[in-house]
Amino acid sequence: MDKRYIQKMKDTLLEMKNKILHNLAAENEEFNELIEDRDPKDLADIAADDIDRKILEALGNQELKILHLIESAIARIQNGHYGQCMRCSEKIPRERLDAIPYATLCIKCKASEELRNR
Repeated sequence: MDKRYIQKMKDTLLEMKNKILHNLAAENEEFNELIEDRDPKDLADIAADDIDRKILEALGNQELKILHLIESAIARIQNGHYGQCMRCSEKIPRERLDAIPYATLCIKCKASEELRNR
């Protein structure tokens, strides 16, 4: 891959990383405010709060997974393996990287993985 494309993807990945870090920090502040502002409530309110908390945690966990994938992609850029499938070592098409800059698998290997996970 040419250096301009790699730099473009690195910039995209860093932008995605900063956005996720900002979102996680904002969600954490909101979450802490919700917990601190608790008034004595009935059981239904407590259950609803628990569900809200679990949803926030799940969203945070998903963002953390993507953050790890982004960091891994940045490391692959640095060591010269960006855009290479981690399973079969074939090139990942640019179209796939444009859609998912942190992709680790080519389309064929990803499809195979999804079939196995069904």
